[in-house]
Amino acid sequence: MTNPVPEEYKGGVPYLNVHDAEAAIAFYQEAFGAELRIRIPRQGGKVAHAEFRIGEAVFMLRDEYPEYDFRSPRTLGGSPVNLMVFVPDVEALAERAAASGARIVRPVEMQFHGDLQVELEDPFGHSWFFAGRVAEMSARELTETATAVGL
Repeated sequence: MTNPVPEEYKGGVPYLNVHDAEAAIAFYQEAFGAELRIRIPRQGGKVAHAEFRIGEAVFMLRDEYPEYDFRSPRTLGGSPVNLMVFVPDVEALAERAAASGARIVRPVEMQFHGDLQVELEDPFGHSWFFAGRVAEMSARELTETATAVGL
Protein backbone atom coordinates (compact mmCIF):
# COMPACT_ATOMS: atom_id res chain seq x y z
CA MET A 1 0.00 0.00 0.00
CA THR A 2 1.23 3.48 -0.82
CA ASN A 3 1.94 5.71 2.17
CA PRO A 4 -0.35 8.78 1.89
CA VAL A 5 2.34 10.87 3.64
CA PRO A 6 5.66 10.04 1.96
CA GLU A 7 8.61 9.78 4.35
CA GLU A 8 10.47 12.65 2.66
CA TYR A 9 7.48 15.01 3.07
CA LYS A 10 6.55 14.51 6.73
CA GLY A 11 6.72 18.20 7.57
CA GLY A 12 5.53 21.21 5.64
CA VAL A 13 7.36 21.74 2.35
CA PRO A 14 7.89 25.36 1.28
CA TYR A 15 7.12 25.90 -2.41
CA LEU A 16 9.05 28.90 -3.73
CA ASN A 17 7.88 30.94 -6.69
CA VAL A 18 10.78 32.65 -8.45
CA HIS A 19 11.23 34.90 -11.46
CA ASP A 20 14.03 32.71 -12.93
CA ALA A 21 13.93 29.11 -11.74
CA GLU A 22 17.02 27.97 -13.65
CA ALA A 23 19.10 30.75 -12.07
CA ALA A 24 17.53 30.06 -8.64
CA ILE A 25 18.41 26.36 -8.84
CA ALA A 26 22.01 27.20 -9.76
CA PHE A 27 22.20 29.77 -6.93
CA TYR A 28 20.80 27.41 -4.28
CA GLN A 29 23.23 24.69 -5.33
CA GLU A 30 26.24 27.02 -5.22
CA ALA A 31 25.31 29.20 -2.24
CA PHE A 32 23.48 26.77 0.04
CA GLY A 33 24.86 23.41 -1.13
CA ALA A 34 21.40 22.36 -2.31
CA GLU A 35 20.98 18.95 -3.89
CA LEU A 36 18.59 19.04 -6.87
CA ARG A 37 16.35 15.99 -6.86
CA ILE A 38 13.73 16.71 -9.52
CA ARG A 39 13.40 19.24 -12.36
CA ILE A 40 10.32 19.21 -14.63
CA PRO A 41 10.39 21.63 -17.56
CA ARG A 42 7.45 23.72 -18.74
CA GLN A 43 6.90 25.16 -22.20
CA GLY A 44 8.78 28.32 -23.00
CA GLY A 45 11.97 27.28 -21.21
CA LYS A 46 10.37 27.60 -17.78
CA VAL A 47 10.46 25.21 -14.83
CA ALA A 48 7.09 23.72 -13.89
CA HIS A 49 8.43 22.02 -10.77
CA ALA A 50 11.77 21.41 -9.11
CA GLU A 51 12.67 19.91 -5.79
CA PHE A 52 15.85 20.27 -3.79
CA ARG A 53 17.26 19.58 -0.35
CA ILE A 54 19.47 21.61 1.91
CA GLY A 55 20.60 19.03 4.41
CA GLU A 56 17.39 17.26 5.41
CA ALA A 57 15.12 20.20 4.55
CA VAL A 58 13.03 19.76 1.40
CA PHE A 59 12.02 22.69 -0.82
CA MET A 60 10.07 22.92 -4.05
CA LEU A 61 10.19 25.72 -6.56
CA ARG A 62 8.82 26.83 -9.91
CA ASP A 63 8.89 29.79 -12.22
CA GLU A 64 6.17 32.36 -11.68
CA TYR A 65 2.91 31.31 -13.27
CA PRO A 66 0.59 34.35 -13.29
CA GLU A 67 -2.27 32.32 -14.79
CA TYR A 68 -2.44 30.46 -11.47
CA ASP A 69 -1.50 33.47 -9.35
CA PHE A 70 1.91 31.94 -8.48
CA ARG A 71 3.99 35.11 -8.02
CA SER A 72 7.53 35.70 -6.83
CA PRO A 73 8.77 38.14 -4.18
CA ARG A 74 10.12 40.31 -7.01
CA THR A 75 6.62 40.67 -8.47
CA LEU A 76 5.01 41.17 -5.05
CA GLY A 77 7.62 43.63 -3.77
CA GLY A 78 9.08 41.35 -1.08
CA SER A 79 8.26 38.22 0.86
CA PRO A 80 6.34 37.97 4.15
CA VAL A 81 7.91 34.56 4.83
CA ASN A 82 11.27 33.61 6.36
CA LEU A 83 12.64 30.15 5.59
CA MET A 84 14.48 28.49 8.50
CA VAL A 85 17.07 25.76 7.98
CA PHE A 86 19.42 24.24 10.55
CA VAL A 87 22.90 23.49 9.18
CA PRO A 88 26.11 22.14 10.74
CA ASP A 89 28.28 25.18 9.88
CA VAL A 90 26.41 28.50 9.78
CA GLU A 91 29.53 30.61 9.29
CA ALA A 92 30.76 28.63 6.27
CA LEU A 93 27.31 28.69 4.69
CA ALA A 94 27.00 32.46 5.24
CA GLU A 95 30.39 33.09 3.64
CA ARG A 96 29.60 30.88 0.64
CA ALA A 97 26.15 32.42 0.21
CA ALA A 98 27.47 35.99 0.36
CA ALA A 99 30.19 35.14 -2.18
CA SER A 100 27.45 33.70 -4.43
CA GLY A 101 25.31 36.84 -4.31
CA ALA A 102 23.13 36.56 -1.20
CA ARG A 103 22.67 39.74 0.81
CA ILE A 104 23.46 39.43 4.49
CA VAL A 105 20.53 41.03 6.29
CA ARG A 106 21.77 40.16 9.80
CA PRO A 107 25.26 38.72 10.26
CA VAL A 108 26.06 35.47 12.03
CA GLU A 109 25.30 36.07 15.71
CA MET A 110 24.43 34.08 18.78
CA GLN A 111 20.71 34.42 19.50
CA PHE A 112 18.91 34.46 22.86
CA HIS A 113 17.28 31.12 21.98
CA GLY A 114 20.58 29.25 21.85
CA ASP A 115 21.21 29.24 18.08
CA LEU A 116 24.04 30.72 16.06
CA GLN A 117 22.12 32.31 13.20
CA VAL A 118 22.41 34.40 10.03
CA GLU A 119 19.65 36.06 8.00
CA LEU A 120 20.13 36.21 4.24
CA GLU A 121 18.13 37.43 1.27
CA ASP A 122 18.68 35.48 -1.92
CA PRO A 123 18.80 37.20 -5.34
CA PHE A 124 15.19 36.10 -5.92
CA GLY A 125 13.76 37.94 -2.91
CA HIS A 126 13.37 35.04 -0.48
CA SER A 127 14.43 35.51 3.14
CA TRP A 128 16.44 32.71 4.76
CA PHE A 129 17.53 32.04 8.33
CA PHE A 130 20.32 29.48 8.69
CA ALA A 131 21.07 28.36 12.22
CA GLY A 132 23.08 25.90 14.23
CA ARG A 133 21.97 24.88 17.71
CA VAL A 134 24.58 25.78 20.32
CA ALA A 135 22.56 25.40 23.54
CA GLU A 136 19.46 23.35 24.30
CA MET A 137 16.87 25.29 26.33
CA SER A 138 13.62 24.35 27.99
CA ALA A 139 10.48 26.38 27.31
CA ARG A 140 11.00 28.08 30.69
CA GLU A 141 14.59 29.01 29.85
CA LEU A 142 13.53 30.35 26.44
CA THR A 143 10.87 32.52 28.07
CA GLU A 144 13.36 33.80 30.65
CA THR A 145 16.05 34.65 28.08
CA ALA A 146 13.48 36.31 25.81
CA THR A 147 12.31 38.46 28.73
CA ALA A 148 15.91 39.28 29.67
CA VAL A 149 16.61 40.65 26.18
CA GLY A 150 13.43 42.74 26.23
CA LEU A 151 11.10 40.76 23.99
